[in-house]
Amino acid sequence: MTQATVATYLIGRLKQAGLRHAFGVPGDYVLSFMDRLMEQGVELIGTCNELNAGYAADAYARIKGIGCICVTWGVGGFSAMNAIAGAYAEQVPLVVLVGGPRTTQRRSAMLLHHSVGDLGTISRPIRTSRRPLCC
Repeated sequence: MTQATVATYLIGRLKQAGLRHAFGVPGDYVLSFMDRLMEQGVELIGTCNELNAGYAADAYARIKGIGCICVTWGVGGFSAMNAIAGAYAEQVPLVVLVGGPRTTQRRSAMLLHHSVGDLGTISRPIRTSRRPLCC
């Protein structure tokens, strides 16, 4: 009997929801998950950049009922934000999968690439100033 992993469970549920294709840009923190996607029959469609992947997944979701973007930590997720925000605003069923450093790497004092110095930046809500931005 094969042991279930978070990846196999998640991909299985996405396929049950009708997902047959995912869009993304290969990056070191997400490569193994992309391998799992393809092994389980989800076709990975590579795009030139993460923003394009987000818009392609948005269009796919509007046609097929669910879309998926798969990108790497930091720069990958940040680059896709406009497409993700647009899908959210229009209630498009878009799943965003972002690979990240291992937990042990996050706890260590290692300098990790694709980070902005604080590994929690991506997971915290945006705080806005109460002051006007202009005049």
